[in-house]
Amino acid sequence: MVVRKVGKYEIGRTIGEGTYAKVKFAQNTETGESVAMKVLDRSTIIKHKMVDQIKREISIMKLVRHPYVVRLYEVLASRTKIYIILEFVTGGELFDKIVHHGRISEAESRKYFQQLIDGVDFCHSMGVYHRDLKPENLLLDSQGNIKISDFGLSALPEQGVSILRTTCGTPNYVAPEVLSHKGYNGAMADVWSCGVILYVLLAGYLPFDELDLPTLYSKIDGAEFSCPAWFPVGAKSLIRRILDPNPETRITIEQIRNDEWFKKGYVPVSLLEYEEVNLDDVHAAFDDAEDQTANQQSENEDTGPLMLNAFDLIILSQGLNLASLFDRRQDSMYHHTRFITQKPAKVVLSSMEVVAQSMGFKTHIRNYKMRVEGISADKTSYFSAILEIFEVAPTFFMVDIQKIAGDGGEYLKFYKAFCINLEDIIWKPPLEASKSKISKTKSKKR
Repeated sequence: MVVRKVGKYEIGRTIGEGTYAKVKFAQNTETGESVAMKVLDRSTIIKHKMVDQIKREISIMKLVRHPYVVRLYEVLASRTKIYIILEFVTGGELFDKIVHHGRISEAESRKYFQQLIDGVDFCHSMGVYHRDLKPENLLLDSQGNIKISDFGLSALPEQGVSILRTTCGTPNYVAPEVLSHKGYNGAMADVWSCGVILYVLLAGYLPFDELDLPTLYSKIDGAEFSCPAWFPVGAKSLIRRILDPNPETRITIEQIRNDEWFKKGYVPVSLLEYEEVNLDDVHAAFDDAEDQTANQQSENEDTGPLMLNAFDLIILSQGLNLASLFDRRQDSMYHHTRFITQKPAKVVLSSMEVVAQSMGFKTHIRNYKMRVEGISADKTSYFSAILEIFEVAPTFFMVDIQKIAGDGGEYLKFYKAFCINLEDIIWKPPLEASKSKISKTKSKKR
């Protein structure tokens, strides 16, 4: 068997896959330590203009050295790939624990919350605001301790700037001032998200959870929520002080630390010894990519969706029969399907986002690719799909939808409901369109 190596790391199985990267298990051959290796394709991140964002995320993670934050060791690069070496965290996501076990005991919820506050406070002391804190971004190590991950939306404001203006994060966990588009304090926005997480830990469900976004935003804005009867009195009081819609009067991290319910059994974490952080490896890994970006496209150019050539179409249709591109047979829809549209790509993307969110799913958009995720309709499992827009011809776009997590039946339900809500967007071949008109006419006559 051929063993693949990158530098001193021996590469093993794939343990995760995201929109822009694969995560592989790897081992440091010098120390025997297990690590997670995030592998990014240079050409992909250049094509999607992700160089600055990914470089920023890596720099932030390397700067933040804390026991409750995922450790980034180093960055390596080849001519075609970038390898990010991360701490290998074995306990999975806190989100999965909540999905599988429901609400968590008071003692364990308090422990997780204490660790979350410690980690977030340290990030803030470094000038880093996470802005997307949620159970999916909180990993658990082998001892059951929190590890904050995914700094893709983190803000590192320029010196002297304290107000942020970008609306981001997952709607259910986002502070009302972030949704108002008027600028906000990153630290206070993170505190709000921590309060929502504490509620979810104790309840097993969200404090703000509505199918349509306007109602959701309205409830967040007015902090309209109620605590279940089983909530401890102290936790209930703390949550109400955190989920204060006014960031000026909302409790701060320092005040949270002085709260009686929070202090019970609290042992402040021992910080790692000071270690000078060198970002030379990050700059070296991305300098070539930035040069290529500058050479390939102007700074403000909008490249639009990826263009499918004839070869791509043949691969997608699994042969020369292009009819399979438009196949809607039930057995072909369990994991992967697609539809055609003649609407502009940006219109299609925004329509899909609105529809997915109205169905109760969270959305994450990067260029012309959208990830949809959430708990299934029957509240028993996690569901996720990737939707990507491709240009087939100047006036035709194809939306490719692929199930990432969840069972086939759940995907089929999602796809059918999704398409019904996108009827004005989806293009139908002339014969199918005329059949649809006849069917509608007959139903009206009846």
